[in-house]
Amino acid sequence: MNQYLDLFLSYLLVEKGLSRNTLDAYGRDMTKYLDFLERRGCGEPSAVTAAVVVDFLATLKESGLGARSRARALSAARMFHRFLLVEGYAEANPTAIIEAPRTIGKLPQVLTGREVEALLAAPAGEGQLEVRDRAMLELLYATGLRVSELVALKLRDVNLAAGYLMAFGKGGKERLVPMGESACGAVARYVGGMRPAMDRKGDNPYLFLTRLGDRMTRQAFWNIIKKRAREAGIRKPISPHTLRHSFATHLLENGADLRSVQTMLGHADLSTTQIYTHVTRERLKRLHEQFHPRG
Repeated sequence: MNQYLDLFLSYLLVEKGLSRNTLDAYGRDMTKYLDFLERRGCGEPSAVTAAVVVDFLATLKESGLGARSRARALSAARMFHRFLLVEGYAEANPTAIIEAPRTIGKLPQVLTGREVEALLAAPAGEGQLEVRDRAMLELLYATGLRVSELVALKLRDVNLAAGYLMAFGKGGKERLVPMGESACGAVARYVGGMRPAMDRKGDNPYLFLTRLGDRMTRQAFWNIIKKRAREAGIRKPISPHTLRHSFATHLLENGADLRSVQTMLGHADLSTTQIYTHVTRERLKRLHEQFHPRG
């Protein structure tokens, strides 16, 4: 079965346009799966049955792997067998009738409104790095971008006059995202005042640059947000994704509908966005307590 792995990963790269990080994750899951199939003597796709796939998932559970990780492994196996079927290497997909392990929708860490304000105010001053960091934090919270989307932004992707940016999400999918007045102002100050001096060669197309004039990286921004969180006095664990989750949560708390939030986050499936439905339930509960005569 290993002979099909390279073909499958090439298909994900070329046809699906998946990122390198996603490809690596699929590769790790598929290596475990194909090793299991080899131990079971399944040398050809026709030898893999639904029972064999279920046994694989049971083995993962016995090893202590959580439901979310097992669901991801099944997703990889399902896509692999679908690929084999479509390309004519198999006559059936043994994963088609298998349900994913149930996962508990655990909400990621979210900042309060006061914590967000403290974080955005942390890069105080008018130096290059302070203005740049304030622009990045304002933009991330205003748009809910993934950190990979933020650091991939180019100057041409941002329309400050219209107040929109073009984000390129998973699989290279494009989406227009509103920026908001505060983020537009912060980015305009950075682009008009600090960025020209940071772009030492004058030809870097990316929006956010390091102090050396290179493109901002995910790792560098991770360090920046942790530093600014410490300066803001935020004690809870924080990552770039924390602002994305805070963006979605605060929108829903203030009345936004789930479908609109899905569009802005760039989720292909509404079920992914539904991790935030606890917000709407809590909001309804508060409204009931506030306005119902017996609340």
